[in-house]
Amino acid sequence: MNDNEYFGASEAELGFLKEIVRMLPAGLTVQDAHGELLLVNDAAASQLGMDGSRPSPDLAPRREACRQALSAGQAVVTEEALHNGAARQVLLTTHRPVRLAGRQLLISASSDITEQKNFEDQLFRSAYFDELTGLPSRRVIEHRANGLLARDSDERFALAFLDVDNFKHINDYYGHAVGDALLVELSKRLGRDLRDSDMLSRISGDEFLLLLSPIQSQEEVAEFMQSTLQRLTAPFFIDHSEIFASTSVGISLYPDHGSSFETLRQNADIAMYRIKNDGKGSAAFFDSSMEREALARMKVEQSLRLAILEKRFCCAFQSKVDIRTQAVKGIEALVRLRDDEGVIQAPGSFINLASELGLIDELTHLVLAEIVKSIDLINETFGAEATISINVAAKQAGNPEFMRSFAQALDDTGFPQRFMIELTEDAFVAKNHFQDEILPMFRKLGVGISIDDFGTGYSSLSALADITADEIKIDRSFITDIHKRPRSQGILRAIESLSEALGMTVIAEGLESYEELAYLQAATKIRYAQGYYFSRPIFLEELKFATSVASEARVNVASRPMQQNRQGYSRASGYRR
Repeated sequence: MNDNEYFGASEAELGFLKEIVRMLPAGLTVQDAHGELLLVNDAAASQLGMDGSRPSPDLAPRREACRQALSAGQAVVTEEALHNGAARQVLLTTHRPVRLAGRQLLISASSDITEQKNFEDQLFRSAYFDELTGLPSRRVIEHRANGLLARDSDERFALAFLDVDNFKHINDYYGHAVGDALLVELSKRLGRDLRDSDMLSRISGDEFLLLLSPIQSQEEVAEFMQSTLQRLTAPFFIDHSEIFASTSVGISLYPDHGSSFETLRQNADIAMYRIKNDGKGSAAFFDSSMEREALARMKVEQSLRLAILEKRFCCAFQSKVDIRTQAVKGIEALVRLRDDEGVIQAPGSFINLASELGLIDELTHLVLAEIVKSIDLINETFGAEATISINVAAKQAGNPEFMRSFAQALDDTGFPQRFMIELTEDAFVAKNHFQDEILPMFRKLGVGISIDDFGTGYSSLSALADITADEIKIDRSFITDIHKRPRSQGILRAIESLSEALGMTVIAEGLESYEELAYLQAATKIRYAQGYYFSRPIFLEELKFATSVASEARVNVASRPMQQNRQGYSRASGYRR
């Protein structure tokens, strides 16, 4: 091969190599010691905006990195964030100084890692920030609080636990989309007027933590929280709806109420629960008496879980009586708890907690099992035609999975038509499709529907027109001393008239005196009542005794002298079937 042939081959090879470099997927540039670019491949031209496809980004940071690599004589690996307006491109670049043919050159190779960085940022935000509100997560506020605690200084701070009141009702009534929008707007109002050193965090569905640091006094914190709660009293306008929302707040102070984040959070939580129990919508500071209450609550919780395992729940039955004939129309099954010492506890001490802990479904099935097990005694005592009412919480009524299983359990008894489900009004007004999807299951089985405690929840007389029910139970607050209360009498007449027009049977709850009975008999068309005047709740172990007494003597309640009042609470034996 002569020199010309060799030279031609080298030119071909050189052109071939240049083409390969030009088409490399990684950006490649070569520059001299003065910063002049000697080679730029297509990928680099696109990355650096040198191909005319977009405005060139700010390259000053890149030039500085190149200068440092050349002066140090060592390779430098950097992440380059190139901004073009709101758009961001991230390059992972290696700057390597080399010496070729007596010249100091810098070879830079860049890979586009924008997609990877965006994914990493998304993971970071999901780990440390709430997706809905954009607020920091619990781990962020915990890290901030622990940082303050680690300073070992005398600087005080406050930790507030905030819980939105009745958020489940808002979610059920307006829908989850509106509920989410409410949380966003609520977080904006809560975050207003915060200092850079303060922090608001959303830690779960409707729960927030607020760190106020530094603080000078408890009075300062109380004044701030009062202004914040006042800000929440204005309605929220969301999706053409006017929504009112309040927040219950518990506050703990460092170092007064704890020296660790978890202790401070727990104590703020305890104070918040005091507010929930006392009426909601305000704030309270933690004190030692609350801790004792929390310990008592925890004891009840532990007893509740143990009682379910040990089947220490039992049923009591109270009659619904025809106030004109004393015949038993039906009975209501009431759940009771035997504590560690065998003492019977009324549901007020555990039923709300059971609902909070997710144990209410199991309790409802336990009640049904007790009824089925004792159906012969129930029939002998109250009559085989008496309906049997079981209470179902609104939370359960809005849960199709539970209601389907409960409907199946009622059907499995073989006598589902004997049963009546008692629900409070919020089960009907919530947008959980109870009437469209769940109610037909029970109608098909012949199960009756009763509205319990009417007048104490979300009730209005107009709402009755949209409720499909067989029975309405007027809350005892309207019946107590009804003969002395003209306003309650007017309300009672209105409910009675509308219920009659809609074909609902009316039950007066909590009847306790002869005077109340006499008023209902003389001034209303109400036929049925339930209360201690007729009978206290009777337990299963009493049913056999009550049945034997009933076989010996039938005593008509109507034959008692008028002055008798609440004597002999065990009166099941006196009812006519």
